[in-house]
Amino acid sequence: MSFQFSNFSDFIAMQGHGPYVWAAYGVALVVLTALVVWPLRRNRHLRTEVARQIRIEEARRRKGRAAAAGNVGREAVAS
Repeated sequence: MSFQFSNFSDFIAMQGHGPYVWAAYGVALVVLTALVVWPLRRNRHLRTEVARQIRIEEARRRKGRAAAAGNVGREAVAS
């Protein structure tokens, strides 16, 4: 079995093509990592936003119920 390169530095240099090859691998790694990370971050952000909107809506409902209950008591007193 014979290897293409005699040592590790020849492997990194790749007969003068090393910078282009390793740059291509680097760019591909960055893009693939971004394709994994961005949806995860977006999902986390959307879940946080939906939870915040639910809390706001629940607070509005509670406030509306309290106001309605207060109005019912006032109407009974006025009669």
